[in-house]
Amino acid sequence: MEISKLTEDVKKDSFKMASLSIESRNAALACISEALKAGANTLFAANNRDFADAEKNGIAGPLLKRLRFDQYKLDEVISGIDSLIGLPDPLFNVLLARQLDAGLVLNKVTCPIGVIGVIFESRPDALVQIATLCLKSGNCCILKGGSEAANTNRALFEIISKAAFLAGVPQGFITLLETRSDIDELLKCDKTIDLLIPRGSNAFVQYIMAHSRIPVMGHADGICHVYVDETADRTMATKIILDSKVQYVAACNTLETLLVHQKAAEGLLPVLKARLDEAHVQIKGCPRTQAVIACTPALPEDFDTEYLDYILSIKIVDGLSEAITHINTHGSHHTDSIISKDPRAVELFMLLVDSAGVYHNCSTRFADGYRYGFGAEVGISTGKLHARGPVGLDGLVTYKYKLFGEGQIVADYASGQKSFHFKDL
Repeated sequence: MEISKLTEDVKKDSFKMASLSIESRNAALACISEALKAGANTLFAANNRDFADAEKNGIAGPLLKRLRFDQYKLDEVISGIDSLIGLPDPLFNVLLARQLDAGLVLNKVTCPIGVIGVIFESRPDALVQIATLCLKSGNCCILKGGSEAANTNRALFEIISKAAFLAGVPQGFITLLETRSDIDELLKCDKTIDLLIPRGSNAFVQYIMAHSRIPVMGHADGICHVYVDETADRTMATKIILDSKVQYVAACNTLETLLVHQKAAEGLLPVLKARLDEAHVQIKGCPRTQAVIACTPALPEDFDTEYLDYILSIKIVDGLSEAITHINTHGSHHTDSIISKDPRAVELFMLLVDSAGVYHNCSTRFADGYRYGFGAEVGISTGKLHARGPVGLDGLVTYKYKLFGEGQIVADYASGQKSFHFKDL
């Protein structure tokens, strides 16, 4: 089927999705959860085929880790579904109730966005998160995953779509595209797709934005920072830096550049280097860093790089102002953390760092929809319009204004015969 015709059919089903009750949506989520448990062996076999092909093709270790869909990942996505079921209904909530005049009442009510196209990287668990978030929020989703996870994505799609359909959800709720050429056709469907969420490299996201009139939400690079202030506890700093860098090195919320106050450098960096060496992390340091510890010289472009690997750039700075300027200049507005005991420094960092997530004394790896209690996420948005940070249910709904009257006309108000009295109900 042509992509344009396919998206037209999905658009029609999106109106059916918007009318599903919260009981129906939650029941479908429960059915999907059970179906995933029952299909575990099928999923693992499919993932093993993808993993074997990826190893044969020489895919880097960190990316291989993202590709794996095992019992741990299955348990994680099922836990996310259970959390979603327990969350309040994001739809049909009255955000504003205002009487404009007697018998003339305005309501602002949440509703689904409609049809959401998501193009994502090799992580197959992302397919489950996206599909279930869209179901809970009453949206249809059209998904295009990475070719590295083709077998796993197909197995997940077949299980989820069958379970949802048997639970009474419209057929068009979830659609899986499997060829790269489909992406260019998808970008032309601005009349039937309401939102695109690309998850990939900076170049890929820029390509999507340049070649489609469909609104785009998401992020490109995840160049995250930790700044160690002069008052920071060294033990705490070491612990946070290690977690931010190596707990899951291929994630977009992983630490890529460490900034260290000049007065903290000599006390922190030698101890930190020993721990980073144990974790097989290559350090690229500025000249001031090289004067304190042995490391590879950092090139200017290293501070603009998302490694997604066991590599860390380190820069020694004169103070908070230089750290904030560096983050706002070289960062990707994703997630940045300060380690400090100084309330004033923390306050300024939180105020002036222009990122979706600004943290104090904790790991950048907390930037995640599941860890925020959203159930899951469709991605991280570094933009400032509509949604920012991990995009959960509230980022997948919009609103409409419903006006209830009793025969009122504007001419009466324009002439002065009637007047508004605006009363919030």
